[in-house]
Amino acid sequence: MDSELTDDGDDDFEVVQYKQTQQERSKRTRKYVFACAVFASLNNVLLGYDVGVMSGAIIFIQEDLKISELQQEILIGSLSVISILGSLAGGRVSDAVGRKWSMGLAAIIFQIGAAIMTLAPNFEFLMIGRLLAGVGIGFGVMIAPVYIAEISPTVSRGTFTSFPEIFINLGILLGYVSNFVFSGLSSHTNWRIMLAVGILPSVFIAFAIFVIPESPRWLVMQNRIDEARLVLMKTNEVSSEAEERLSEILASAESGNRNTAVWRELLNPTPVVARMLVAGIGIQSFQQITGIDATVYYSPEILQTAGLKDKSRLLAATVAVGISKTAFIMIAILVIDKVGRKPLLYVSTIGMTFCLCGLGITLSLLDKHSVGVALVILLVCGNVAFFSVGIGPICGVLTSEIFPLRLRAQAFALGAVGNRVCSGIVAMSFLTVSRAISMSGTFFVFSIVSALSVVFVYKIVPETKGKSLEQIELLFRKEQDWQEEEVELSDTQKLVQDHE
Repeated sequence: MDSELTDDGDDDFEVVQYKQTQQERSKRTRKYVFACAVFASLNNVLLGYDVGVMSGAIIFIQEDLKISELQQEILIGSLSVISILGSLAGGRVSDAVGRKWSMGLAAIIFQIGAAIMTLAPNFEFLMIGRLLAGVGIGFGVMIAPVYIAEISPTVSRGTFTSFPEIFINLGILLGYVSNFVFSGLSSHTNWRIMLAVGILPSVFIAFAIFVIPESPRWLVMQNRIDEARLVLMKTNEVSSEAEERLSEILASAESGNRNTAVWRELLNPTPVVARMLVAGIGIQSFQQITGIDATVYYSPEILQTAGLKDKSRLLAATVAVGISKTAFIMIAILVIDKVGRKPLLYVSTIGMTFCLCGLGITLSLLDKHSVGVALVILLVCGNVAFFSVGIGPICGVLTSEIFPLRLRAQAFALGAVGNRVCSGIVAMSFLTVSRAISMSGTFFVFSIVSALSVVFVYKIVPETKGKSLEQIELLFRKEQDWQEEEVELSDTQKLVQDHE
């Protein structure tokens, strides 16, 4: 009898010890993946900082270099357009040399561009630096979500893949704060310091690439299976799950047509890949064509139109916009893997539609009225907040999830091209269009586009929560309606939970 009790006690002790060991491994894994996601997202600070700082710096550049309104639009919008080259090159380079080394190259290119802008004696040199910075940003921004999606465990992939958008928002906020802090200096000096500060994050990126591992999926593509297994062991909480992920990656890699160039597959896609491209490029384009860059880049001009003229108050108000944009993205990060992608997209796109329409109404009815100024600030903050809750972070998450391994980096690059083209169109035409149809009319147009994005999400975008990257690929192979498919998957998950 005593022997039986002793045996039972040993078994209980072993179970408790196993659970403790598993919990410790889970904590280590989460911390490791968290660190990788943070380091990989540092390039996105550069894009965010540029967007935020240029909104205020352009005021002083205009004073110092005497540039015209057209040059102002070209200077601001050119970064988005030229970043297309970086995004297109980034897909191919990351497939050739790996994800993490591509991030380092992106940081170096941006540093050179930022240094040239800081020292620019005239508009021409400023544009040269701007173009180089754009290539670096386009290069880095498309790599980070792909890398994080490929390295993250399924249950937390949405949260970690949202990190690049967090860092973009953090960069925007830092840019706004930099504008406010250095605005008191002379107009010949202040904008140069504002732009120079943007070089600092690149220093941390150089350190990061020596710390983070290579993407396991890229390693499989290079037939470095043992190295991929080691990375998966570090990034998955259970060894059996790591082996399962490795088997899925191997199967996905082998299923691709290795005799066909990736770009040929993308330019002449199968129905399945075409469906993926429509969803990926579409959501990337809607993210920008709804006018978020106009709201952020030109927030001082929007507030001036509403009646706020003092430069210090203008820049202080933009800090409030940056805080709203950064704070509300945390909501998305906390719930994206719990409630799913589509519910947040609905909240985001519907909320933006109402805020953009409200801006149009307020700017037309309460022009240069104190109540109008307060309401415009509130609606601008509301618009960026709704953007950050959904379509801001989820755009990158979805685009990095839906493509098969062989096509992922270069297909994501195509989506990034759509994003950057739309961003450039909005940034380079906002002032001209607002002069032609008024500022309020421009926001009415944005609200219509935002309403169309709601329909796009409902009809085209699938729910990818809780599925491995390889399972998402299988989801696109089904011909059923998204809504019907989501109900079936939800029921399946419920059954699994009931049996656990």
